[in-house]
Amino acid sequence: MRLVSSIYTLYNIIMSTEAWAPRPTGERELISNYSNMALRKVPPDVTPATTILDLSYNLLYQFQSSDFHSFSKLRFLILCHNSIQQLDTKIFDLNKELSYLDLSYNRLQSITWSSLVDLRHLDLSFNDFDTLPACEEIGNMRHLETLGLSGAKIQRSDLQKIANLRLSTVFIGLSTLSHYEEGSLPVLNTTVLHIVLPMATNFWVLLCDGMKTSKVVEMSNIGGKSQFVSYETPRTLSVENTKASTLIFHKVDLLWDELLHVFQFVWRTSVECFQIQDLTFGGIASRDHGSFDYSNTVMKAVILERIYFRIFFIPQNKIYLFFTQMDLENLTISDAQMPHLLFPSHPQSFQHLNFANNILTDDLFKNPIQMPYLKTLILRGNQLETLSLVSLFANHTSLLHLDLSQNLLQHGNGEKCMWPDTLILLNLSSNKFDGSVFRCLPKSIQTLDLNNNKIRAVPKEIIYLKSLRELSIAFNFLTDLPGCDHFKRLSSLNIEMNLILSPSLDFFQSCQEVKTLNAGRNPFRCTCELRDFIWLEKHSEGLMSGWPDSYACEYPLSLKGTPLKDVYLPELACNTTLLIVTIVLVVLVLGLVVAFCILKFDMLWYLRMLAQCIRTQHRVRKTVREERKRSVQFHAFISYAAHDSVWVKNELIPNLETEDGSVLLCFPERNFDPDRSIAENIISCTEKSYKSIFVLSPNFVQNGWCHNELYLAHHNPFRDNYDYIIPILLEPIPSYCVPTTFPKLKALLEKKIYLEWPKDRRKHGLFWANLRAAININLSDTRGRCELQTFTKPNSECQGSTISLVRTDSF
Repeated sequence: MRLVSSIYTLYNIIMSTEAWAPRPTGERELISNYSNMALRKVPPDVTPATTILDLSYNLLYQFQSSDFHSFSKLRFLILCHNSIQQLDTKIFDLNKELSYLDLSYNRLQSITWSSLVDLRHLDLSFNDFDTLPACEEIGNMRHLETLGLSGAKIQRSDLQKIANLRLSTVFIGLSTLSHYEEGSLPVLNTTVLHIVLPMATNFWVLLCDGMKTSKVVEMSNIGGKSQFVSYETPRTLSVENTKASTLIFHKVDLLWDELLHVFQFVWRTSVECFQIQDLTFGGIASRDHGSFDYSNTVMKAVILERIYFRIFFIPQNKIYLFFTQMDLENLTISDAQMPHLLFPSHPQSFQHLNFANNILTDDLFKNPIQMPYLKTLILRGNQLETLSLVSLFANHTSLLHLDLSQNLLQHGNGEKCMWPDTLILLNLSSNKFDGSVFRCLPKSIQTLDLNNNKIRAVPKEIIYLKSLRELSIAFNFLTDLPGCDHFKRLSSLNIEMNLILSPSLDFFQSCQEVKTLNAGRNPFRCTCELRDFIWLEKHSEGLMSGWPDSYACEYPLSLKGTPLKDVYLPELACNTTLLIVTIVLVVLVLGLVVAFCILKFDMLWYLRMLAQCIRTQHRVRKTVREERKRSVQFHAFISYAAHDSVWVKNELIPNLETEDGSVLLCFPERNFDPDRSIAENIISCTEKSYKSIFVLSPNFVQNGWCHNELYLAHHNPFRDNYDYIIPILLEPIPSYCVPTTFPKLKALLEKKIYLEWPKDRRKHGLFWANLRAAININLSDTRGRCELQTFTKPNSECQGSTISLVRTDSF
């Protein structure tokens, strides 16, 4: 608590620095805070340039003459709450800029004064002076504005020494008071007089003199239990010549009858505003309030805050009616745990009523209350439940401002509401309203607060609020921004902390007059629906209040916590029409590019070759396991017509067979056995070859033996499909040229299962690559076995290692 008090003191000093002594432009205060450090002397490491030095709440009891000499720029010095007993102000002779000196709450008994003429604040309260330390040196402080004093004895002669000063505030903090000379306080010339009395001190004389001293009088510690002190009003006290217009009591502890005496005394003085804070009273009222004289007063306001009772039974007709019969302009009874109030049956002149933080219920409005002049009614923090009851009462008033926040209010659809046309400000926050509350609102309302309720949506059928300018509907359950169809003049909307995921743009279209929108701290879903909302803020010149700090993504989880200003939602991804148009254009462009490439570079042929290569690789992987089981001696058996032998010898063989012998081809001219029939040779060669290559052309169609080779290769018992046949279309063969007696050849051509020989020489490289890939197989194991058999005994299966060209046509 001490540390908090010290920080609060420092804050107040800094805030008042510019008002007391403005610093030159560019200079800043340098604060050295050594509060609450159990220091017994001034620390030597304090920066010499310090302007504010706080040494409060320590154990200091005396100073050396040089303790403060190095602080030439010191302006504020706080020494309160120490143990200082004596002080010679010569120690401040070199502190020419010192304007604030706080020596309160010490044990000072005497001070040796020197020149401190530039002080503006001097606090000597709550010390152990026998008499007030008012002296001529203080009277010479022409700039002094605030003065704190203390002393066991208050004498007129002491205060005469400072009567020439025009002070704004005099604070007298008394630990003890043994003597007060009547008529002493009026000597002072001050605007505010604050006296803190010791507990159980007779306050009447001080109260009377204080009210003759200044316009604002504050007194603390009024009353208290004591068997030696009577708080009855002294008959000798005079209420004449009082100048106080505001009287404030702090920490009052009186019996009910004693409190009535205080009110009666103050009632006939110049006081216009009487405020009591922290009032504790008890005792059953023995004095009837009917004996209270309400006449001859200038009183306009009575304010009672934080009331505590020491009794359980309270006679309502005596206490409640005592205050309501005062018929003032302003009556406040707050924080009193008051369950009910009674009002006179005749009209009252109240203009401002404040019954906040009590336990008032709907019973308050069940009896007629006549307040035709009432302009402000504050019922915050009670237990009201029915809004329509309040409206019926308000309809007979001149209300401008109504505060019903922090109650239990609800509104049923069948309840009738009637409001005065004068009501412009209505606070209904922290209640239990749902959307139906919009059917029970005054048409003249300009400022409406519905924060912290249970509103999920604004109904479409509501009262037309033509004057509404400010609407606060935060901390509810709205899922979208409300439209302005029923409040066209709305200029400010607060809808933060709701459940808005993607605000609708209909709000901005119907709410053209809105200048400020606070939609922060909602669980925004950062998808395309939010794109226009973000764009609007970036181009609205400060429409969104709290932007960008209060606007962040909640969904999706990958963007959670990302500020909306940093979210990028491209137009192409969010505009479906634009996306379709873009895709169509891209497809058209790609189609044109592909068509151009096909026409210019014969891309169809390359694609067919690529497809053939992929098909060939698939076949190789599929059959490699079966081929390993057979004794394959040749990579390919070649069948062709005699008229195509030039192409075979000049193109096919040189491009397939290499010098290292890695590719072996089987020809009828060199590999057929003369001792066997043609059919047997064909079958033997196809069995010993990995693939069978057929050179197709019109010449091939006209050769019967060629077709027999094709037929026999296809009907090989080890091969039941076209995977082992590689047709090469050397020249185009029209389908009508193929006789019906050649069904296998016709099937190959119709299924386009062939490699087409390209006329363009640039494509030959790809053709030979595909063909080599189709017949690629490792024959090293087979060749080794053949060499071994040839060394021991000739074998007909290994004769393919010798090349002899023999045409099949000769057989």
